[in-house]
Amino acid sequence: MFKLFLDPGHGGSDSGANANGLLEKNLTLAITLKIREILENEYENISIKMSRTTDQTISLSERTNAANNWNAHYYLSIHINAGGGKGFESYVYPNIGSPTTTYQKTIHNEVIKVNELKNRRAKEADFHVLRESHMPALLTENGFIDKEADANKMKSKNWIDAVALGHVNGLAAAFNLKKKTTRL
Repeated sequence: MFKLFLDPGHGGSDSGANANGLLEKNLTLAITLKIREILENEYENISIKMSRTTDQTISLSERTNAANNWNAHYYLSIHINAGGGKGFESYVYPNIGSPTTTYQKTIHNEVIKVNELKNRRAKEADFHVLRESHMPALLTENGFIDKEADANKMKSKNWIDAVALGHVNGLAAAFNLKKKTTRL
């Protein structure tokens, strides 16, 4: 059984970035809930826990402690960027090496195929959720909420669903997840 910990960034009193009538906390939750839905409906032998499933405040330590205590196999944190750039980027902890960087490359490449955003490349950063999780971890920044072109995409349910599917496709490829067989 593959144990995946999904972490929609921010929530509750922490809205994350906000611009163009959008809040990061709402977008990250929508993307992450869709990731969970697709995985649970279409893939077998997967167990999923989420840091939050509603708009609630969860500290960074609470997030990583939950994943660590559950002995998750992989930690995926979903975010939306801000700061004047545009596009998609993903992060792992600095100098972490394989297999984490291999998973990053696989997931990053699958997301970029479907998200209609500029590829800002796979990167490294000393973020709490990457540093304090005891399993391979990835944080994705899915567009810039303060860039009108990116934000306009974020307003579309089809875009949210496509971004979620890109993450699912990456997870399936990285961890050799098997689709459920359908019976006629």
